[in-house]
Amino acid sequence: MRRTLSILSLICAFILCAHAETLILRTGARVRGEIVFQNDEVVILRDADGARFQYPRADVLEILADESETSTSQDPEASTEEITTSKKISILLELAGGVAVNPNEAVGGAFSVDLLVGTHHIADRHLFVGGGLGYHGLFFGADKFNFLPIQAAVRIPFTESKHAPVAGLAIGYGVALSKNYLGGLYASADIGYRYQINPHTAVAVVAFAQFQQAKIHLTETMDSEPFVNYVGRNFLMPGIKIALYF
Repeated sequence: MRRTLSILSLICAFILCAHAETLILRTGARVRGEIVFQNDEVVILRDADGARFQYPRADVLEILADESETSTSQDPEASTEEITTSKKISILLELAGGVAVNPNEAVGGAFSVDLLVGTHHIADRHLFVGGGLGYHGLFFGADKFNFLPIQAAVRIPFTESKHAPVAGLAIGYGVALSKNYLGGLYASADIGYRYQINPHTAVAVVAFAQFQQAKIHLTETMDSEPFVNYVGRNFLMPGIKIALYF
């Protein structure tokens, strides 16, 4: 009886291998087995021993019908190189608009563009960590303040599904783009919604609040003698941001 069960197990394993698929994951790993279920969210694979494993669909780069097809249809080294390259660098482009407020109770408009470079996949999660530059403009009537923030940033999705809440933080230094004022500390926080289009691309819509320090260059006259004074200002910019990961 025991021998019969062993033979049946070998036959089942052979049948499974004969109809096996191979999953190529974002990590570069290849997992072989039979797909028993798949949809837009997950892929469930059964191996030769009958054990089932579940993989997020966003982490599956490709599904091959048979391992042998890899050697005939494409170069395995080329495939591995493609996967490795896709993991190295991700770009995050953010466009934002909102209002600007300063301590003098002045309210104006604000817009910003940020371009960040980093990685979008850490520890099997779509976690963005990187840094880069931006251009931020603040308008208070005739007064304009422009900054170039040099920043480090992180964007963290709460889940690994296609539709996920996401939160982000950034900190750096905002370089002033005028001789009439100086820059200072820059910080930003945001929270919103992210949609994972494919393993490499995602789009997010978030509400944000940015903080920018500055020193305003003022020329005053005292006893008929002009002198320069720098007055500290803190700008707060809340608004809405659209982000594209690619």
